[in-house]
Amino acid sequence: MTTMLPPLVVTMGDPSGIGPEIIVKSFAHGHADGCIVVGCPPVIEKAAIALGLDLIVRDIKEVEDATCAARTIEVLRTSGDQAFPVGEVSSASGQAAFEAIVMAINLAGSGRASGIVTAPINKEALAAAGLSFPGHTEILAQFSGTDRVAMMLANDEIRTVLVTIHVSMREAIENADFRAQLDAIRLAHGACRDLGIPLPRVAVAGLNPHAGEGGLFGREEIEIISPAIEAARTEGIDASGPWPGDTVFMSARKGHFDVVVAQYHDQGLIPMKYLGIEKGVNITLGLPFVRTSPDHGTAFEIAGQGLADANSLAIAISYARRLIATRQQTEEVA
Repeated sequence: MTTMLPPLVVTMGDPSGIGPEIIVKSFAHGHADGCIVVGCPPVIEKAAIALGLDLIVRDIKEVEDATCAARTIEVLRTSGDQAFPVGEVSSASGQAAFEAIVMAINLAGSGRASGIVTAPINKEALAAAGLSFPGHTEILAQFSGTDRVAMMLANDEIRTVLVTIHVSMREAIENADFRAQLDAIRLAHGACRDLGIPLPRVAVAGLNPHAGEGGLFGREEIEIISPAIEAARTEGIDASGPWPGDTVFMSARKGHFDVVVAQYHDQGLIPMKYLGIEKGVNITLGLPFVRTSPDHGTAFEIAGQGLADANSLAIAISYARRLIATRQQTEEVA
């Protein structure tokens, strides 16, 4: 018997960016039916009015007050009715975005939300508000009490999981140790299974050019990455590599692998974003709840102009629902 789940929550993102616009567009097109928004009701209402959308924005105090009625956006309030600048960095916007994320984490962590979909935030705005977080992933990890998380980027052609995320190249090399490699491989394998792939093929990219060329261009592949791959294989994971970073994504795109474990941020994200950010979704792995996000930023340059493409948010919502459904089925079988 299928258990009725609490609603999926969508955070408003940075109110100075395109987050409110893509949220109201998603509701208008039916992609966010059954979701509730966490943020500032006036911001969401202003976005709907600016676009001329026939939507009702309803201010609610508790998740349980949501009715999920048609053509209605129910917003769980996190801050007051202050105005936010459009298309520019603002400490007030950074603080408001942060408060929405923390509330969403608390709701998902307590089981009052089935998962989280986050609209884009701005790192400079967070910093202006005195918040020392490089991005969503680090906020989610800290406030959910999760030690090891990883970022998966997915579109309809390839998937990648990052060993290291928002750190300098020097720190990425230092942090890409055996434990980080094995954790990323395990999380990539588990995420693919959650997406309905029963026997995921995990390709691990090398750190150095040509995957080190047998030690000529570096020994990380020999001393760190290969041992982690072998350890994963002893656990029954179909992991292979290390493969050269400049060709492994082409192989994955041709269908030879289900996911690529990339060593650092740009190695994994450049091929993903080259295929189109409007198609991509960001999934945080390792959390006790589902979290997805569009694979794009706040786009201040077009904020408030009605030009934002809501497709990536719609895909993020779809992925969240798919992951939640798989987890629910697994729990019911167990």
